[in-house]
Amino acid sequence: MTIASDTPFPRLAFLGTGTMGLRLARRLCEAGRAPQVWNRTPAKAGPLAGLGAVLHARAAAAVAEEVLFAQGVAAAMKPGALFLDMASIQPREARDHAARLGALGISHLDAPVSGGPGGAETGTLAIMAGGKAEDFARALPVLTHFGHATHVGPHGSGQLTKLANQMIVGISIGAVAEALLFTSRGGADMAKVKEAITGGFADSRVLQLHGQRMLERDFAPRARMDIQLKDMRNALATAQEIGFEAPITALFERLYAEGVENGLTDLDQSALFVELASRNGMS
Repeated sequence: MTIASDTPFPRLAFLGTGTMGLRLARRLCEAGRAPQVWNRTPAKAGPLAGLGAVLHARAAAAVAEEVLFAQGVAAAMKPGALFLDMASIQPREARDHAARLGALGISHLDAPVSGGPGGAETGTLAIMAGGKAEDFARALPVLTHFGHATHVGPHGSGQLTKLANQMIVGISIGAVAEALLFTSRGGADMAKVKEAITGGFADSRVLQLHGQRMLERDFAPRARMDIQLKDMRNALATAQEIGFEAPITALFERLYAEGVENGLTDLDQSALFVELASRNGMS
């Protein structure tokens, strides 16, 4: 999903209306800031037309009319535009995009999000922005429609923070899964264990949301196992680039990789519980 602006209160174009993008574009429409919209599969953007959005068959057409950028259409943007990239990519890619756009006179922010479709629906996403402070201030009137935005540093820092977020989530899921299975093997009731530690120092959103999915064996995909594996591998690649040792992330990368290899690819990331149960001969 991409958004760009060239004035403090911009007209907007919006590229990419997938699971997250559709919800974010809808929030703009509901706020009276209906954007120009493009999506690779036009039918997926269709519901936005009834909310005032203008749909385009080509990304470049949306950009040319409303000064927006998407991959391959930077030439259609006007100097002075601001490209706001809310996709999750590697920090080095974000820095490269910023440099290439800067050469064209176009500003850039990398601003990935956390909070999932539910956060996009309710406008409660955590937004991590990297780039110049003045560009962040310029983008803030748009970002506030989506959730709480924080400027975390120069170009690439937003993506670095998103990787840190995914490291914490992925590792925490593994900790919750292993702990619950450990108590079950010892004879305790996992549901009662979760209840007992709720409110204590080990309580967390991961325990409450993913732990409940584990108890219910509800592994319908919200964020898939293979996506979590990709995030862990991107984190390790970035760690190598900056000369940082990340042994805990490396361990969990192997665990998620084995889960994917064992057929859990399309399940929710909380299905690491299944991989750990299998290792212990538990159903």
